[in-house]
Amino acid sequence: MIRILLFLAVVFALGLGFAWLADRPGEMVVTFSGYQYQVSLMVAAVAVVAVVAAVMIVWWLLKALWNSPYTISRYFRVRRRDRGYQALSTGMIAAGAGDGALARKKTKEAAKLIRSDQEPLIQLLEAQASLLEGDHEGAREKFETMLDDSEMRLLGLRGLYLEAERLGDRNAARHYAGRAAAMAPQLAWAAESTLEDLTGRGDWDGALKLVEAQKSTRQIERDAANRRRAVLLTAKAQALIDSDPNAAKTAALEANRLRPDFAPAAVIAAKLLFRQNDVRKGAKILETAWKAEPHPEIAELYTHARPGDAVLDRLNRAKKLQEMKKNHAESSLAVARAALDAHDFSTARKEAEAAIRMDRREGAYLLLADIEEAETGDQGKVRQLLSKAVRAPGDPAWVADGVVSERWAPVSPITGKLDAFEWRAPMERLGQFIDSDEDAPDAAVPTIAAPTKPAKENVIELNPAGPAERPTTAAASESGEDDVAPVNATASATVPPDGDAVEPVEEMARLPDDPGVDPDEEDQKPRKFRLF
Repeated sequence: MIRILLFLAVVFALGLGFAWLADRPGEMVVTFSGYQYQVSLMVAAVAVVAVVAAVMIVWWLLKALWNSPYTISRYFRVRRRDRGYQALSTGMIAAGAGDGALARKKTKEAAKLIRSDQEPLIQLLEAQASLLEGDHEGAREKFETMLDDSEMRLLGLRGLYLEAERLGDRNAARHYAGRAAAMAPQLAWAAESTLEDLTGRGDWDGALKLVEAQKSTRQIERDAANRRRAVLLTAKAQALIDSDPNAAKTAALEANRLRPDFAPAAVIAAKLLFRQNDVRKGAKILETAWKAEPHPEIAELYTHARPGDAVLDRLNRAKKLQEMKKNHAESSLAVARAALDAHDFSTARKEAEAAIRMDRREGAYLLLADIEEAETGDQGKVRQLLSKAVRAPGDPAWVADGVVSERWAPVSPITGKLDAFEWRAPMERLGQFIDSDEDAPDAAVPTIAAPTKPAKENVIELNPAGPAERPTTAAASESGEDDVAPVNATASATVPPDGDAVEPVEEMARLPDDPGVDPDEEDQKPRKFRLF
């Protein structure tokens, strides 16, 4: 656009110049070799412009002829390069689609048209084609060749890292990731692998520096960085709690400041403060964490903040926690445990049953069984509660990658991932039972009332030679017993002389779980049988 405007401006200026000369007539005289040439000023100007244009055209023609060999060679070189880049593009698309044969074909074509030192992507395409063909050794050789090129070094480290991960060689994978992280801290994959290596070796200070570098390069958000720092500081405090209590306290307080709702950080910070007799600050930390999310470790440490407190004092502290988080199962369980220690069985039973109503779990039934055994010693009820505990959902625990732990850990023992443990119920038993009324603590056990007078057993004599003698209706009514006679094949075959023949009744269908009577053992039965 600017060039067009400049061109128009030049044309406009020339037009104005010629118009100005046309309005002002004049003559120009030129004497050359004894001859005198006299022309008008307008003709002289046109002649000068024509000469300049001719000189420029001649110069362009001479320059074009001089540069024609280079121009022709450049044309063919550009055409060859375009064909090579087209083959390279097609090969990369084929490699991404998983077409190893086409990727290898285009790799060879691109290598013929473009030199690998001019285009490093050819080496990547060769490595990808080798991977698709299953030639992992050849791919690793290509990646190792890339390490000699400063431009391709990170790509080679990435390829070697992935190959080491595929082979399960975590040490080699972390070695390559460490080299890549030293060269480019902004690489997320290298930083994550290096972080796992540092946390696996317990180098918490190195891991904290790496997290700070990730935060400064904006690999992770600020909240995620603070969460990781809190986890690492908590792990550092746990490692230094016995060797260097002051450094452990500093790390724990910093972790609690970053994440006040993180139970492990609150517990370790409060424990260190309690050791230094700073009960008020430690209790405040536990109360803040309890309000965010109740946890049994918080309740245990809070109620036993002062080792010399009486059991009633611990019960009052548990009730204080309950006031902070009402209508929560952990609050009721904390009060129930403290009441059991104080032998306040009515309060303990009431809170344990309230916890069961809010969140039916194994630990609540076990606690209720302990209360029942301590108060009444009724082993029948204790066994009943223990059976309910076996069938109830499990209590929440620290779970990471299928591993259930009673204590929190900073990394997963399976994958080595940082901050993998979560406080939740394990997935071994899901949900509650349909017969929820059966699990209720106040549900009455249904019983069958026994008769005041035991009924006499009806014994009937079988006489194969003649009809069975049956009591008369009057006698049966006087005795108060029902007149019941079995109907079977024997009774049907034996008919009184003056009686009507009766068709035998079809045998009742057996229940699926009723084994019936073995025909071979029927003759071995005694002559008498019990109807009921």
